[in-house]
Amino acid sequence: MPPIPDHDPAAGPAPEAGDPLSPPGLTWIGVSPALTKVRVITETISTGIPLLVCLVLALTVTAYLWIGVGVFAVLLVWLLWLIPRQVRAIGYAERHEDLLIKRGIMFRRLVVVPYGRMQYVDIAAGPIARKLGIADVKLHTASAATDASIPGLPAAEAARLREQLASRGEARLAGL
Repeated sequence: MPPIPDHDPAAGPAPEAGDPLSPPGLTWIGVSPALTKVRVITETISTGIPLLVCLVLALTVTAYLWIGVGVFAVLLVWLLWLIPRQVRAIGYAERHEDLLIKRGIMFRRLVVVPYGRMQYVDIAAGPIARKLGIADVKLHTASAATDASIPGLPAAEAARLREQLASRGEARLAGL
């Protein structure tokens, strides 16, 4: 079976034609590669600090803390390998009636948000993301359980998408 044309080979094997998590005929738009940098910086800080603390304590207090050094070092290396793959697996597609958001490598997820269900669209960016020119677009619906967000979009694309989704949501809501 030939691969689906819009598939990124770096994200893993191509989905099958009948795969419900990859509807055929869609053009998926990926997120910015700068999201990889943001996540790597964040994880390096949050894992590197305990690694350094364990290292200093292992050298000065007790040798048993070398186990902690090893655990944090392995965790950091694993995260540095995993983060780029996770970022490449994130994407979204705009259809006439709804927005599709996909993510995940091993545990894949596809969220479909009808434009008429959107209450508002939010853009957020932390200090590292702002420095690298990216933002997260969050879609809020009537359901509190909806996890509809697109992380790591270039700031201009995030603003464009927010305006477009808001106008499409208003148009669909007015038609109810």
